[in-house]
Amino acid sequence: MRERNYDVVIVGSGAGGGTVAKELAPLCREGARIAVLEWGAKLTEEEFACPPEGRELAMARKLYFESGGVFNAERTMTMAFGRAYGGSTVVYTGTSLIIPERTVARWAVPGLVSEDLARRSRKVMQENNVHFLEEEALNDNNRLFRDACERLGYRVEQFPINVKGCRGAGLCNLGCPNAAKQGTNRVQLPAAERQGVEVVTNCKVLRIAEGEVLARVANPPWGLPSAWEEGEVRVKARIIVVAAGAVNSPALLLRSHLPVRLPALGRYFTAHPALILVGEHERPISNYFGHPKSFYCDHFAESHGFLLETCMYFPFTTAKNLVGFGPEHSELMRRMDRLQMILVLAVDPALPDNRVTIDASGEPVVHYRFTEGVLDSLLESMKASARIFFAAGARRIHAPAGERFFIEAHEAPRLDALITRRRLLPGRISIASAHLMGGCRMGDDPDTSVTDAWGQVHGLPWLYVADGSLFPRCSEINPYVTIMALADRVAERVRSRLVEGKAA
Repeated sequence: MRERNYDVVIVGSGAGGGTVAKELAPLCREGARIAVLEWGAKLTEEEFACPPEGRELAMARKLYFESGGVFNAERTMTMAFGRAYGGSTVVYTGTSLIIPERTVARWAVPGLVSEDLARRSRKVMQENNVHFLEEEALNDNNRLFRDACERLGYRVEQFPINVKGCRGAGLCNLGCPNAAKQGTNRVQLPAAERQGVEVVTNCKVLRIAEGEVLARVANPPWGLPSAWEEGEVRVKARIIVVAAGAVNSPALLLRSHLPVRLPALGRYFTAHPALILVGEHERPISNYFGHPKSFYCDHFAESHGFLLETCMYFPFTTAKNLVGFGPEHSELMRRMDRLQMILVLAVDPALPDNRVTIDASGEPVVHYRFTEGVLDSLLESMKASARIFFAAGARRIHAPAGERFFIEAHEAPRLDALITRRRLLPGRISIASAHLMGGCRMGDDPDTSVTDAWGQVHGLPWLYVADGSLFPRCSEINPYVTIMALADRVAERVRSRLVEGKAA
């Protein structure tokens, strides 16, 4: 078996791993050897710019685990998370929010304060060119949502997003074809490589132990080949930073059989359970082209436990989120050019039984059951979204828990009777998630947490975690910037550890 030697190995190249790599990169000038091991491929610019025919399924296969359709063990929710040079930042819409102070207070992690996260968040937002889109760049799908929320008296805000030279392709979730989105593949990873960090793609990490990482390199039939030869490799490392995401990071630690007791490992997984809701207008609206996510409504976050966001998804994803089959389903899909879409995110509790485990081969298995409170939130979110659609001028809407496939505009006063709890059954309606959090939660008690406030795994000074699995409960907002801010903290602690070790 081939061997390689590094001072730091970072597992994963997304928001967490890319940030750690960029922050540690200056140490390369002092002789430090740093490597990022990424399971996914680095696609060429030509692959990102491929023609739209067949793009949805082809790009989903290249950029997501299981094409974006990983099921929980109960088969009641699909989860989408990226696998590529840049991780999920390649397939994220770039919405960039600073976590609210009230949420950090609810996390109640000793040593973690809101002001510190906000400062680090502002730093990465500046790096990523985060700003508001101009009014003329907003499409109908976004304007209709904003105007309807304001008409109804719902609090609505514009998303700051991390784009540079956006041309409105609308393909954010499939990898921007115009190199506009400023994910770690465009900002942090290239900056780290220019300073000497090695990024190794197509490299799956199998296990870790003190001082070493066991990995396997295998090139898929797309993207650039790995910098390393195919086959297994043992990588020696003084420090290991795991940033493989809220599903794969806990799974990696579990199959590595670490020499410490970590009863919380894999537990307290949260997912912002999501619905994609649609309303049909009489006329075509600009929806598919233009940035898909410009506004959010947190009016119901405290009272009913859900957020609403603008969104626009592609035919396959849209079709699977409609209930049932047959003529009505086909009729609605033929009117894609007239659809307004809203994404619902439920604020779910962190429960010990919602967790990541591993199967006999060491692969992750997510166990997740919806609480009654989350189901109630999803029900109320359908009614609120229906009111927004009708206020925006939709002629009819489709609610997954509706008594009928379509609810017409003249039936708007009867929403409580037409969208009912008895129809909201997990497995019957399509619930998804792209905000995966927890499993290696921060805290000071090894019985209820996995790492400390700086991402160091309890009892293992050589091992850190730097991704969304650190969240002790859900972020209550889109988590992208918060992951980067936490990773910035992890990098600071790792840098100190390396300097101390060198001095010793």
